[in-house]
Amino acid sequence: MTPQFEADIHGHIAALMIYPVKSLAGIAVEHARLLDTGLEWDRHWMVVDGEGLFVSQREYPRMALVQPRLLAQALELQCPGLSPLEIALDAQGPQTRVQVWDDILDALDMGDAAALWLQQALGCEGVRLVRFAPEGRRACSPRWTGGAQGHTQFADGYPVLVTTDASMAPLNSRLAAAGLPPVGMRRFRPNVVLGGMEANDEDHMAVLQVMAEEGGATPAQLTLVKPCARCPIPNIDPDTAESHPGVGDALQSYRRDARLNGAITFGMNAIVQAGAGQVLRVGQTVAASYQFDGAAAP
Repeated sequence: MTPQFEADIHGHIAALMIYPVKSLAGIAVEHARLLDTGLEWDRHWMVVDGEGLFVSQREYPRMALVQPRLLAQALELQCPGLSPLEIALDAQGPQTRVQVWDDILDALDMGDAAALWLQQALGCEGVRLVRFAPEGRRACSPRWTGGAQGHTQFADGYPVLVTTDASMAPLNSRLAAAGLPPVGMRRFRPNVVLGGMEANDEDHMAVLQVMAEEGGATPAQLTLVKPCARCPIPNIDPDTAESHPGVGDALQSYRRDARLNGAITFGMNAIVQAGAGQVLRVGQTVAASYQFDGAAAP
C-alpha cells in the first residue's frame, strides 16, 4: 500500500541520472525503471582494489573521464586513448567479497580483460571490475530509515539521491563572488533532479510522490531519509578530472547541516517506499510533503 501524505509542494522531474559503475561518469536518461534498490543499473558495477575495497574519484580522479554506455545487452566503457570495453549485462564470474564503507558484500569478478582495461584507463595497478551479485541484498541503515526497509547496491548507502535544479543558483552566486566559474549539477551525482521548486527544497522533504502515468498505476513514493554529506568529489571537474577547492569552500560557507553535526551536505538520500517496477520519466509531475528538522539553510 502506498503511504498517504498531504502534499505541500509540487514540481516535476527535471533530469534523471544513473551511474552504472560507482564513481565513473554518469548517464543522463529520459526514463529509468525504479527498483527497490534505486534506478535500474545504477551502481550495479564497481571498481575495487586488490583487497576488494571500493575505489573512487577521491583516490583516482581520472575515473570521472571513463564514460559508460548501456547497450541492449552490454555495458560499454569508453576512455580516451583506449578501444571501448564491453561487458555483458548478465556477465557471470567468480564470486568474490568486496567492501563498501562498513558493508562486506558478495560480488562477481568481471575478469582479467576488464581489470587490465581499467588499469590502463586509470593509470593504476591492481584494480578490478565487479558486478553486484544478482542474488545479493544490501540493507540501508535503519538508524536513518526510521525502521523502514530500504535496499541499495553499490551506492554509498541509499538507493536514490534527490536534488533540486534551483539549488545550483546559490552555489554559483558564491562562486561568482569568489571570481570562479559556475559549475553544473553533474558534480553532485544525483539520480533525480527536481524542477519547479525553490533552491534546496529537498532539505525539508519527508516524502516525494511521483505521479502515476495514465493506466492507474500506484504512484511511486520516495522517503527522504538522510542528508548527503559531501566529500571532495564535487571539487573535481567531470570534464577534465582536475580538482579545485572552490566548490568545497563555497559549500562550507552556507551548507553546514545540524542533522549531521555540522557536516557539509547537498542533496537528500532516499529509499523507495512504493512503486518499484514503475518507469520514471523526465517531465513527470511530483508532489512532496515537508518536514522541518534543522536542515542547512538554503
